[in-house]
Amino acid sequence: MISLKNHTFAVEAFFERSLVLTFAVPKDELSETIPPCLKLDVYDEQWAFIAVAMVQTKNLKPKGFPKIFANDFFLIGYRIFVKYRDNRGRTLRGLYILKSETDSKRMEFLGNIFTKYSYTTTDIQSIHSDQQETIFSDKSKFSISIAHTDMEIPLPTGSVFKSWKEARRYAGLLPFTFSFDAAKKEVLIIEGVRKDWNPKPIAVVKHQLDFLEKLSLSQYQLANAFAIYNIPYYWKKGRIEKWK
Repeated sequence: MISLKNHTFAVEAFFERSLVLTFAVPKDELSETIPPCLKLDVYDEQWAFIAVAMVQTKNLKPKGFPKIFANDFFLIGYRIFVKYRDNRGRTLRGLYILKSETDSKRMEFLGNIFTKYSYTTTDIQSIHSDQQETIFSDKSKFSISIAHTDMEIPLPTGSVFKSWKEARRYAGLLPFTFSFDAAKKEVLIIEGVRKDWNPKPIAVVKHQLDFLEKLSLSQYQLANAFAIYNIPYYWKKGRIEKWK
């Protein structure tokens, strides 16, 4: 029997804006968080990464369907950077989803029917000024403030990266997303297709992330932060293979 959660059809959307903050974590502290079929995408032999993505999404719908089927919503996603060696011998870089939050009850309902991404509904609010923007949620105890500046933006203080060029390898949305069915020993591989991909560094003034605090990590350090604007995006139908 085919599970609806296995991404049984292609899906398309338009990302008006995606803000992604990537946090470095000692690799040993995340190794038990991912399924055994995946490996952490490690930098400098010691750092693994959790990305927090905030995405204003328009017109998410089955690919090729009319707009009457579309959903507009705000998404907050928590993902770990991972690698997977598939049965064709290819090493695929991608993301393992820890949690997804949205401001849309409809998206929570549909997301939990058609994906394994554990959607919950929360409040999403924002405050704008000439100097900065703050995105926050009272329910999720989530707050991120971003400075508006025309000046050259340095890497975050204490970043594990030596340059923005290195940091860009961990800029958020990667080509693949993985899920694992331990009982069946099956890996679900979902490939995303994107256009006009040009991440731009952003300056984070402060951040509060209750979800990361609850992971009881010894440390998590902001390593980079990027924004991407106006991206047509679609996900191919999911592919399942046995984990060998």
